[in-house]
Amino acid sequence: MTAAVEEQAAPSPYHVPHHSHRDVSGGWLRPAVFGAMDGLVSNLALMTGVAGSDVTSHTLVVTGLAGLAAGAFSMAAGEYTSVASQRELVEAELAVERIELVRNPEGELRELAELYVARGVEPELAHEVARQLSADPEQALEIHAREELGVDPSDLPSPAVAAASSFVSFALGALLPVLPCLLGATVLWPAVLCALLGLFGCGAAVARVTARSWWYSGLRQLILGAAAGGVTFVLGALIGTAVA
Repeated sequence: MTAAVEEQAAPSPYHVPHHSHRDVSGGWLRPAVFGAMDGLVSNLALMTGVAGSDVTSHTLVVTGLAGLAAGAFSMAAGEYTSVASQRELVEAELAVERIELVRNPEGELRELAELYVARGVEPELAHEVARQLSADPEQALEIHAREELGVDPSDLPSPAVAAASSFVSFALGALLPVLPCLLGATVLWPAVLCALLGLFGCGAAVARVTARSWWYSGLRQLILGAAAGGVTFVLGALIGTAVA
């Protein structure tokens, strides 16, 4: 082997053999992002809808705070229930798989080997790999869960984490449109401006996690929130006029 080939084959001192990934299944990102955006958009839309019917600034503040409290508790309860139900379903399926591994180990081993064969592994090698992996019951359960259910038994989402993330993020998001009114603003436009800036900032911040461009994510949330607020303001004005 020549020196050039040896140098090429040798590992570079600057080579990093491992790399890390962001948490994509921890159960906090989706409810946190959804909660913040929902808090901003829904409370902005609620306040603009009420403002469209020509109410006092005191009524606007009470409306915003009521929307904050109701939405935060509703989001937390909904997230807890949905994530808990999903987790219970997965745990029930894992219990079925655990029983099958005890009752029919050969059938489960064959099933695992067939999965590897379907992915291009030679049958003999697939069977040997499945046999060695199935020697440990807990490892066998984890592999079957990953292959058949697409879940990691040791990394199931937490209902409490999802509920807390949703509650806090919704409350913080919903607070932004109310904040100018709490500080003494008597017109709507400071609340709208604060909420729209918050929407853009949240969208840009999310881009740090999702690896999308910050301006695209920010503008997307800004446009959606502005559209929701504008539509509800018009509806509020029409309903207020009709009721009056």
